[in-house]
Order: sequence, then C-alpha cells, then structure tokens
Amino acid sequence: MICEGRTKRLLLRPLEIADAEQIQELFPRWEIVRYMLNRVPWPYPPDGALQYCRDVALKQMERGEAWHWTIRLASEPARVIGLISLVKGEQDNRGFWMGLPWQGNGYMTEACAWANDFWFETLGFPALRVAKAAANLTSRRISEKQGMRLIGTEERDYVSGRLRADVWEITAEEWRAWKTRNPQGP
Repeated sequence: MICEGRTKRLLLRPLEIADAEQIQELFPRWEIVRYMLNRVPWPYPPDGALQYCRDVALKQMERGEAWHWTIRLASEPARVIGLISLVKGEQDNRGFWMGLPWQGNGYMTEACAWANDFWFETLGFPALRVAKAAANLTSRRISEKQGMRLIGTEERDYVSGRLRADVWEITAEEWRAWKTRNPQGP
C-alpha cells in the first residue's frame, strides 16, 4: 500500500482510476507534454489518461515498481493539479507535471522535496536520478535548487522531437546534507 503525503500546502494522494477524468482535463496541453518522452501519445487521445492510469501506472504500483501520486492543494483536496511519480531503475527515478493554472507557485518544488524524502527515507534507495530535456529550464531549476548534480548528457526522443537530455543525480547523503542546510525546505 502506498501512503498519502502532506506538505505545508499540498496533499499527495496515491493515484486511483477515479483520477483519470481530472487528469484528462489538465494534462493534454503542449506546454505540459512537449518535454515528456515520446511514449506519451500526441495528439493525446480522449481516453489517454484512463489508459495511462489503468494500463501503466496502477499496474506499476501493484507490482511495486513505481509510486504515483496526484498533487492537490491542501485547501482544495478534491481537485487534482498535477502528478508526481517515483520509479525503480538506474535512471528516470522521478517524473512530474503540473497543470498550467498552478505553475510558477513553487508547488512542484515542494512536491519534489516530499518525493525525494520518500525515495530516500521510506524506500531506502541510495541515489535518485532524473533525466530531463535540457531545454526544460523550469524543471532544471528544481533540480538545481534541491542540490542535484548534472552527471551527463544524452539524446532522447521527446514529444517535441529529439533533444539533448541532461541527467541529474543526488545521493541520499547529499539530500540529507541539503536538508540540513535548508531546514525551511525548498
């Protein structure tokens, strides 16, 4: 069973099939999907969120391969505003997206800090790695703010085409040291 998370402003609820309807309303926007890996279908189908929840995310959760949470404002817990995921593997351990009306408020930085804690403190993994399109400066800033290091670059196929991807990493020890230096959080 995957636990619910809370931060100062957010509620992170384990993904459920019932969330697909709200995800379908928010997710299929070019500004959100352009830097997603090209396994995201584009144009996004009318049942894309349902397919993703039912056929991918929930099955990963059942197998213990991934953890997916909807992001909600604590003040408005019925509304999904984004999604954050953690995935076992050598790379791409964390992924996320935020609905356009809520971008630019620091919510994703807050959700990532909670997810990093879950990855290291609850799951006990030694390192967290994320690859992201180098052009995705907003996502890059979250990694930089939270003490991640750029460890490499490669080419990847995104919805918007083949782009350079930067690979970022932080170890459990580095994360704990970052939290000690930043007790108020991100």
